[in-house]
Amino acid sequence: MSRRTRVSLFLAVVLVVVGGVTAYAVGSAADYRRTYERPPSVPTVSDAEEPAGPASGPRIVFRHTGIDDSYGRVASVRLDDPSGPRTVSDVSCDRVDATDEVTACLRTERGVVTTYSLTEYDAAWHELQRVPLPGIPSRTRLSADGAMVSATTFVSGHDYLQVGFSTATEIRDVDGRGHGDLERFALVLDGERVTPRDRNVWGVTFADDDTFYATVGTGGRTYLVEGSLDARTLTSVADHVECPSLSPDGTRIAYKEASTRDGATWWTPAVLDLATGERTVLDSEQASVDDQVEWLDDDTLLYGLPREGEAGSTDVWALDARGSAGPRLLIPLAWSPAVVRP
Repeated sequence: MSRRTRVSLFLAVVLVVVGGVTAYAVGSAADYRRTYERPPSVPTVSDAEEPAGPASGPRIVFRHTGIDDSYGRVASVRLDDPSGPRTVSDVSCDRVDATDEVTACLRTERGVVTTYSLTEYDAAWHELQRVPLPGIPSRTRLSADGAMVSATTFVSGHDYLQVGFSTATEIRDVDGRGHGDLERFALVLDGERVTPRDRNVWGVTFADDDTFYATVGTGGRTYLVEGSLDARTLTSVADHVECPSLSPDGTRIAYKEASTRDGATWWTPAVLDLATGERTVLDSEQASVDDQVEWLDDDTLLYGLPREGEAGSTDVWALDARGSAGPRLLIPLAWSPAVVRP
């Protein structure tokens, strides 16, 4: 076989491969458009012929997870009609929290280099502040008055791993300064000041603009800690608590309690009474709830669960905080719920 023949055969093979790759890419792009450019799969405010615009009034804000052209956008439903039509914004977030005046949005920004950010918006979706985050978005919470915001991210680069991951958590003044990584706060566990190298802090919930609760993981154990921004301290309150959420009346902490099932970690919703230390494990929920729960009211918890067999889709469920009733579907195709009471 001559050199010219070999070159011609090689070029022919290259053309076949390139053609195949191009056809696959074009087909994949067409499939993507068909999937993510279709109308929302649930009723929206415009469908109901109601006025559009920024949502107002008592409502639940969340991330829409229908596989359609609104996937990932922040949406809301009326508090008294959670299964009703939703108002969908133009803002996309991975995780969201909201008050009547402020929305906190954790976002993955994909490009040549993937970056992550926390963006704060006012009630009309005007951007107040955008700050970079060091890793993959995980949790965000606002204080009740919308003055403080926290963000937890999964990070790499630590030369240790605690309970399988490393985190970075910061509290900031909304449209203002940051208070630094909470890992740098003084840590008091069981009455003793400690400085473990492997500490991680995640899952903030605010009591007021100084006091907050969070999870600290160290030495293979997790602790509920009470934090003070002014004193820059974290002080243990209880152990075996993850992703706390303070009840509206300030008396209880909802959290996820870890156990092992079939060799894997399993999380069950639970409630801790801060005054008595009594725990109520809500094992009527049979699914593993890997979420920071939200309080719908003083008696009901909200959390997200993935849909079986539908990658990327989730639903928001409601569960009685006293354990007297089982879970019920509250908002289909939703994630990261935040209850807003003006």
